[in-house]
Amino acid sequence: MALLELEGVTKQFGGLTAVSNVSFAVAEGQIVGLIGPNGAGKTTLFNMINGFLKPTAGQIRFRGDRIDGLKPHKVCRMGLARTFQVVKPLQRMTVLDNVLASSFLRFPARADAERNAWEVLEFTGLIPVANTVSKGLPLGLRKRLEIARALATRPALILLDEACAGLNPTELDESIRIIRKIRETGTTVLIIEHHMKVIMSISDHIVVLNYGEKIAEGTPEEVARNPAVIQAYLGGGAAHA
Repeated sequence: MALLELEGVTKQFGGLTAVSNVSFAVAEGQIVGLIGPNGAGKTTLFNMINGFLKPTAGQIRFRGDRIDGLKPHKVCRMGLARTFQVVKPLQRMTVLDNVLASSFLRFPARADAERNAWEVLEFTGLIPVANTVSKGLPLGLRKRLEIARALATRPALILLDEACAGLNPTELDESIRIIRKIRETGTTVLIIEHHMKVIMSISDHIVVLNYGEKIAEGTPEEVARNPAVIQAYLGGGAAHA
């Protein structure tokens, strides 16, 4: 059984169809890349998966159970966490307290929540800035904190929305390392990313959207030589994913 299944998922905003009849599955233990030109509907799809938006039509199943229409906190409690393209940490709180706040979802006792938070900080390399107020962090560390906050909920599946956007080459390599480590620890990853270096180097499977529709899916090699994908990027700008 797939960990996540989308069947005929559609989202309309008035007369605009942002996502149209999209179906695919994410197997447990995979890193799946979700790519497409800007405006293809990728983040809208994420918003439906984690409950911020309700699909106009279609079904979304997580571990075999329908989750379309559930509130985000219920989806998260079921084991599905996400990051956001625009990172918004709790700015007046330290890095540790940001991660601690997420830890309470799984660990009601403070001692257990603190132990979990420190483990996540070590995993993401954030211990040196644990007591730093998050508002003062540079973008690269704020992006990493966003991942840490999601991981602190101990998800089975994490949705990463452009976790590598705006990073310098060193930060990019570190993010790739962390994403691979996430999968190695047993957490499945579904990632939206503009950096083709990231997508092609870490993905087991790739799903391609264009104008809200799925136009291709397969291994990185299959997707890279798919004529429909090549046309979409040549027409919409090959620098965007």
